[in-house]
Amino acid sequence: MKPARFNYHRPGNLPDALALLAEHGGAARVLAGGQSLMPLMAMRLTRPEELIDINRIDELKGITADDTAVTIGALTRYTEILRSEVIAAAVPLLAEAIRHVAHHAIRNRGTIGGSLALADPSAETPAVCLALAARVIARSAAGEREIPIDSFFHGLMATELAEDEILVGVRIPKRAASARHAFLEFARRRGDFAQAGVILAPGHTGVPENRAVVFGVGATAWRSSALEGAMGRNIADDVYAALRLEVAAAVEDETADYKARIVTTLAERAMARLA
Repeated sequence: MKPARFNYHRPGNLPDALALLAEHGGAARVLAGGQSLMPLMAMRLTRPEELIDINRIDELKGITADDTAVTIGALTRYTEILRSEVIAAAVPLLAEAIRHVAHHAIRNRGTIGGSLALADPSAETPAVCLALAARVIARSAAGEREIPIDSFFHGLMATELAEDEILVGVRIPKRAASARHAFLEFARRRGDFAQAGVILAPGHTGVPENRAVVFGVGATAWRSSALEGAMGRNIADDVYAALRLEVAAAVEDETADYKARIVTTLAERAMARLA
């Protein structure tokens, strides 16, 4: 299939892009890497009247760091993140997760901002940013705001972003050098969307709370209170029973038992890595 007709815009700077978005609002979609949006348009699952291509906006690219956090521009490609020494040293969990994103050709074009804005529940990037207590940076013609990742995802491919806002970056707290983590996912083939995944990020100096994320299960990635409460202590069977109930609440269809078995197995293996 081919996309429905649309008007194409390619602004050269952020103010022009924001002006276009303010003008067209809900009739517009923002194009970053296009690795998810273009297939959706080709299948006519989304039909924007206006397409705003932001790829010429250099200020949305790059990785910077200060004493406490790493800031990644929305147009930063996955391959750039994987090659970054800053990411490898400060947030290695992010690099580990991105290695599981699709295939090399997709990682060459795909962007961290595009994945967060799309909010696919099976995608690694939204899930790992949730595990890392990231903050999403959004900007409109009226100004800029930071959105805590815990309140950013509203549901299936729905986020806190307003119609006139562009996701311009994400700020991720640095993890302590001694901080441990575990990332596991199950997919039928390497590069396929995950059918389920589990991420464990025990608390550390920058983010003192334990964070455990389940993705590919339900309308969005979500934090598991059962796993967060179990990190750092001996695991009893009731923890995994509670986890299965969380999965059942997230799925609510005939795949719930299947998903619960996968998630429980991944969680057991992830906990073993932290032991």
